[in-house]
Amino acid sequence: MIVGLTQIRGVGYMFANTILNVLKINPNQRMGYLSQEQIKSIEEIIKNPSASNFPSWFLNRRKDVETGENKHLITSDIAFTVRNDIEREKTSNSWRGIRHMFGLKVRGQRTRCTGRKGGAVGVAKGGKVAPAAGAEGAAGAEGAAGAEGAAGAEGAAGSSDGRS
Repeated sequence: MIVGLTQIRGVGYMFANTILNVLKINPNQRMGYLSQEQIKSIEEIIKNPSASNFPSWFLNRRKDVETGENKHLITSDIAFTVRNDIEREKTSNSWRGIRHMFGLKVRGQRTRCTGRKGGAVGVAKGGKVAPAAGAEGAAGAEGAAGAEGAAGAEGAAGSSDGRS
C-alpha cells in the first residue's frame, strides 16, 4: 500500500505512511481492496494535507513565493513550479539564475574537476589549415602513398601465404 502511494510524484514513503496512519488504513492491505470512500479520503488528503492537520514541515513547498502559503505539490505541478522558479531567477539576474543560464553547478559545488559534461572550455580548436601552394602535387602524393600502402599490404599478405 505504501509503495503504491509512493508511485505518485510528490508522495514519498513517509508521506504515504502518515496518510495511512491518519486514515487508519492497514499499510499491508493491497491497493485493489480499497473501498471508494477510502480512495476519496486518500485523494483529499493528497490534494490538501494541511486540512488534515499535517505539520507545515511535512509539505514540499513552504512559503510559496507568489502566494506565501504552505502547499504540497503533486504530479506535473512539481516540474511546472520548478521550471517557473528557475525562469524567475534567470530574469532577476540572481547568482543562481546566472549559473542556471550557463549550465554550471548552482549549489556551491566545486567545478574545477567535475561537471565537465558540456562543451570544451578554454582555447577552441582551430579548423583545418588550407594547404600551401601546389595543392595538386600534395593530392597526387597522397594518392601515391595510398597506392604504395595498398601494394605493401598485398605483398605482406602474399608473403605470409607463401611461407606457410
